[in-house]
Order: sequence, then structure tokens, then C-alpha cells
Amino acid sequence: MKDSRVTCIGSGNMGQALLQGLIRSGRLRPARITATDHRADRLREIAAALGVRTARDNAEACRKADLVILAVKPQILDRVLAEIAPALQPGTLLISIAAGFSTALIERLLAGEGPARPRVVRAMPNIAATVRAAATAICPGHFARRADLALARRLFETCGTVTLVDESLMDAVTGLSGTGPMYVFIIIEALSDAGVKVGLGRQQATQLAIQTVVGAAQMVQQTGSHPIFLKDLVTSPGGTAINALYSMEKTGLRAVLMDAVEAATRRSRELGEPYE
Repeated sequence: MKDSRVTCIGSGNMGQALLQGLIRSGRLRPARITATDHRADRLREIAAALGVRTARDNAEACRKADLVILAVKPQILDRVLAEIAPALQPGTLLISIAAGFSTALIERLLAGEGPARPRVVRAMPNIAATVRAAATAICPGHFARRADLALARRLFETCGTVTLVDESLMDAVTGLSGTGPMYVFIIIEALSDAGVKVGLGRQQATQLAIQTVVGAAQMVQQTGSHPIFLKDLVTSPGGTAINALYSMEKTGLRAVLMDAVEAATRRSRELGEPYE
């Protein structure tokens, strides 16, 4: 990967996080990276932060790229693909992190003006890539090679963990882990508010809430135990935890989270539907 020429179309939070991971891992030098964005101020910021090349012309930035990362919003992906397709070389690999757009759809949108057999890998990381703790799922397109998938895995491993899934599950991944940090942010905020409600200061409550979530996640990860068994370690007979659990069951916390994942999954499917 060190000698590859990489172009990242879109320099928002996710685009910057991925490039930052690549550079800090030592797998790619900043001089081999070009980042694009329509905002001149954003390009100045990312150039100063990462030392990468920048450009506002997406097509020109793709002409000599070995790898193009599509880190734009799904609502404009079709326009971006039409713009860059004539500039892509036959061997260029595209990695898309746009929700809702299948590899088959991207291949079809590119094939009209670009390579006849475009190599595409679809990925869904999450915003925790900014702290190199993302959960990312990847899947190959029809023309992607085994080496392409291996390269995509190495790229996203610089920002967290990576799992290979069947593409039929990518919308579900978007609903669960792609959107997932938002659910956890809300939970942390709610726990902090609850701490304030029962008498703690805001700073103390937030600090305790954060570490509680981090510690609980690490217990599940490091012990390999099912969460239900770890829950039973806390819920002693007649204690505080079992009373709290009863309250959560009455208010339907599980159903709220399940509904949220389902709603995000459904929306991910909808984003690509107008182009199918």
C-alpha cells in the first residue's frame, strides 16, 4: 500500500479519520494522498492537519489514483460517480462508504462512462474511526479481487476492527454499528442527566457515565461472555440493579433500541432505491 496513490473524495469527518489512520499506521505517506472537498477552508484544514495534497476537482484527482475512497454523502454519490467515471483508469479500485448504495449499483453507474468492469468494495465504518476504534464491515463487488478485499481490510484496520459480511447484510450493519455510536452517545448523555437528577455534579456524572460504558464494553469484549451472563453478575437478589432492570423493562428500553436499529436499517435501504 505504501507506493499506492490514494484519492479520498470527500474530506468530512469520516474521510479525514480514514486518512489519519492510514498515515499514523505508517502504511501510506501523506505525499501519496490527495483529498478533495468542495470547501476551500476544509481543504486548508486537512492539508494542515495531515500534510496531504488537496484538490477541488474530483475528476482530476482521480486520473492517476490506484485507490479512490468515496467518502461523500449518499445523496450526492450518483453525481460524484458521473463526474469521476471518465477519469478512472481500468485498474483503479474504488472503496465506497456511502450508505444504501450497493456495489452492483455503483458498478452500473460507473460502467456507462468509466471502466467496463469497475472494481468496487463497499464498507461501512463508523465515526469512532476518528479515535481509531471503529467497527467496520466490508463486502466485495462483482469484479473485486481477493487482493482488493485484503487491501480494504488493511485500510480499515488502521481505524479499528473489520469484519467481512455478505452484502445483503450491509444495510443492517449500517443500522447497527454504522449508526450505533449515536445510540451510545444518547445513553451516556441520559446517564449523566440521571446522575445530576440524583445529586451528582455534571462533570462527575459525565465522567462516571463514560467510564461505566467503556468498562462494561471492555468486559463483554475481553471475557467473551454473553451480556446476559454479565448482567446476572450485577443483579443480586433484592438489590439496586434488579430494581433498575425492572424499571427499564417497564419503559421498554430494549424495544426502543431495537426499533432505532430497524429504522436506520430501513433508511439505509431507501437511500439507494431511487437509482435501482
